[in-house]
Amino acid sequence: MLFLGKISIIMEDLVRRERYIDAVKPFIDKQLIKVITGQRRVGKSQMLKLIIQEIQHRQADAVIIFIDKELEEFAHITDHQQLHEYVKEHLVPDKKNYLFVDEIQEIDEFQRCLRSLLNQQLCDIYCTGSSAKMLSGELATQLAGRYIEIQIHTLSYKEFLTFNKLDESMENLERYITLGGLPYQHHIGLERSLVFEYLKNVYASILLKDVVSREGIRNVPLLENLVMYLADNVGSLFSAQNISKYLKSQKISIPTQTVINYLHALTNAYFIHRVPRADVKGMKIFEIGEKYYFEDLGLRNSIRSFNFRGDIAKLMENVVYLHLLRNGFEVFVGKQGDQEIDFMGERKGERLYIQVCYLLIDDKTIQREFGNLSLIEDNYPKYVVSMDTIRPQNSFRGIHQISLREFLLMENF
Repeated sequence: MLFLGKISIIMEDLVRRERYIDAVKPFIDKQLIKVITGQRRVGKSQMLKLIIQEIQHRQADAVIIFIDKELEEFAHITDHQQLHEYVKEHLVPDKKNYLFVDEIQEIDEFQRCLRSLLNQQLCDIYCTGSSAKMLSGELATQLAGRYIEIQIHTLSYKEFLTFNKLDESMENLERYITLGGLPYQHHIGLERSLVFEYLKNVYASILLKDVVSREGIRNVPLLENLVMYLADNVGSLFSAQNISKYLKSQKISIPTQTVINYLHALTNAYFIHRVPRADVKGMKIFEIGEKYYFEDLGLRNSIRSFNFRGDIAKLMENVVYLHLLRNGFEVFVGKQGDQEIDFMGERKGERLYIQVCYLLIDDKTIQREFGNLSLIEDNYPKYVVSMDTIRPQNSFRGIHQISLREFLLMENF
């Protein structure tokens, strides 16, 4: 295999993330652009390297052109013409050429170059990006139907254990919920103060590079106040208007439209996820009232005064949401009359319902958590996820009770 570009970082021992590798495999050597998306530092660059390893196993003489826009040696590639010139210079005739571009949104009008390369079938193309705006704008306008997206998320609980060589235990579950799942942590260790210091730097990088700079945000202190509000209200139903009113009560004046714009900017950077409400029976999507969850709990915990016991209910909801997302579910907050279902997941025509509770401590709590689910008339799976590990029964009215530890180890459910 011939490498062209920065190669010293490529040939290294990598922890395989099979879920994502399996998602890419069917599209290798297909005339589609493979776009790896996700929040900064979730492992997109490592995924490119894992794909290169997969290609190497298939074709030993493949030519790899690797461009990493975070490296100084590629700083001169700033627009589509320079990208095209660089690629054309490094193509090898009569060989299978593969192009990998890391953080491609840093290149102006990159889609024009990719469209040309794709039309001429000069190389198989893979790229990463840290902005959802890239898919709704740059790629969608000129490459609609000619690319596929594979979104990378932070480490699952199972991956967290594998990356850090840990056994499954309640102690390590608490570590996961506290420190989050950014892959680079396994190079730092699990000392909370060290990890939080690293996470604070990642947070600053996301805000400045992927939100403030890319979205043209002027009022950075206001953006930071909004993030703190979201961190304090994980899993709470609210609207942009309510956020605006709250901030005004704190002597922070912000128009509702500005709140909406800033929320969009944060979601575009994959930093937070918006979860809309939907009617259980008709799947009508409600325009007012939604929940927001963080892509990485460690980032959320590092930017505010962290109290595990005080925040556990919010953190559990967030981690359950992320697990559903990783497993391919489109997630909604369920609404049935006046009742709320924490999560309603849709995937390939199937559905499941989930209520999240810290501890099922008494009959009143059990009736509340199971009661909402028992009113749903369909026969799709229903779960109550809690921290309880010892319980007299694991079902109630056909609703399964499962511990958070068990739930986070479930796959392909």
